[in-house]
Amino acid sequence: MAPTDPAPVAPAPLVWMQGIAKVYGATEGTLGAAGSTAVYALRGVDVHIAQGEFVAIVGPSGSGKSTLMNILGCLDVAERGRYVLAGVDVSRLGDDELAKIRNRLIGFVFQQWNLLARTTAAGNVALPLAYRGDPDRRAKALAALRSVGLEQRANHRPNQLSGGEQQRVAIARALVSRPAILLADEPTGNLDSATGAGIMRLFAQLHASGRTVIVVTHDPRVADLAARQIHLKDGRIVLDAPTATIRASGPNPSLGAGSWARPAAAPVPTGA
Repeated sequence: MAPTDPAPVAPAPLVWMQGIAKVYGATEGTLGAAGSTAVYALRGVDVHIAQGEFVAIVGPSGSGKSTLMNILGCLDVAERGRYVLAGVDVSRLGDDELAKIRNRLIGFVFQQWNLLARTTAAGNVALPLAYRGDPDRRAKALAALRSVGLEQRANHRPNQLSGGEQQRVAIARALVSRPAILLADEPTGNLDSATGAGIMRLFAQLHASGRTVIVVTHDPRVADLAARQIHLKDGRIVLDAPTATIRASGPNPSLGAGSWARPAAAPVPTGA
């Protein structure tokens, strides 16, 4: 009998979260038990994101999306659950170790651009590399600006740039260290609709080039430009599906919160 090839092993997800809970206040009792003084921002959330995905995390104020973003970005840690990022179990790392993970694996883009007013676009983009003492930071900053279509504005200061250009500089700054994840929090919130659409098209282009992009938003128009959406309500995932599926199915008021079908859970990453 001829030998058969072994079944292919699925690659471990870039982001693997299981049972993530975040609570503020007293933690006695079960999740959200009656009489508890605890406020649960997240209630046992499972999230699995593969390398190269373009995902929108969607929800209104108070849904838990900002808390989830902070844990995804290693700006905060969960009370319960496990988080493995690029093969590293970050669930119980200390502050110094989390800072190293943020610097090495995550590029942040925020609603506020947080650019240094007296520093050129190239200087702002080079900042993450300056902290590392990278001698090639100028060349790498120019390459990052080129990737967002702003190399010709490298020597301009923020007050010489439009809002959309400032956000592109912020995106270039997030990209310059070649992070595993580009994590954007309401990246179009300070922009008009046309400029915001342009920023989202840029994210789509970065995704098409192989980047993993996660956008946190309350705006369904922004979420509609991502390939996959994860919707949160009251600290729980109520919908996790490709955007194409969501468009095709349309709203279904007969489905209660938490009753949407979700993709099967990914296996625990090997060796994590």
